[in-house]
Amino acid sequence: MGRRAEIVSGGLRIEELPDRLVVTLDRPEKRNAIDADLIAELHAVCAELEARPRLLLLTGGTEGIFAGGADIGQLRERGRLDALAAINQAAFARIRALPMPTVAAVDGPALGGGAELAYACDLRVCTARATFGQPEVRLGILAGAGATYRLPALVGEARAKELLFTGRRVDADEALRIGLVNRVVAEPAELLPTAHGLLDEIAKGSALAVRLTKLAVDAPPAAHPQLDLLSQAVLFEDEEKHRRMTEFLERRRSR
Repeated sequence: MGRRAEIVSGGLRIEELPDRLVVTLDRPEKRNAIDADLIAELHAVCAELEARPRLLLLTGGTEGIFAGGADIGQLRERGRLDALAAINQAAFARIRALPMPTVAAVDGPALGGGAELAYACDLRVCTARATFGQPEVRLGILAGAGATYRLPALVGEARAKELLFTGRRVDADEALRIGLVNRVVAEPAELLPTAHGLLDEIAKGSALAVRLTKLAVDAPPAAHPQLDLLSQAVLFEDEEKHRRMTEFLERRRSR
């Protein structure tokens, strides 16, 4: 995948590759709990990917924890104005709206805000020991950073309500069965290679076509079919489309 550059920024490790960023949550002493500083760092990552669109692999590494939720010590002290400020929700929405596809690689628990961070990504890969859960109601709050609308879109309304109402955890096998994750790997050592492999498959496509496809899929129903027609019109005039189709026809003729 070419050159690598790694940056350590507080609670994140950021590895830069030519076509992607690999962002690793790095607060092992806090089980990668999501606090205000980590949210600020995620905003900085989003700013970088908005300015120079690339793929994103977001992970907690392979040490048996993705993110154990929000920092409860901070969360306990937050009041109504903090809730209205959408501290976590705004960062996760920004991740969801990034121009190019995102993959969450989950090893171990992804709970509360950690699960919502994974839901904000376009695709999810996890290990056999991964678990997902929304325990917020047991702490006297609700899942306010995206689970109430992203989880129903992923697994259906009735199942999402069950998980949100009860706080029950979902293991890797169930997560795959209900469509919460795209792939499960048996061993932690397979997690990041599998996630990179998925991104490699995405990277084989035209970057502009992938970007506009994501835009179309994420658009509200009222935007269709006009958005699809406009996007296709842009792509039909793209030099990359002409080059790729010419190469396809030449390969077919050579066969």
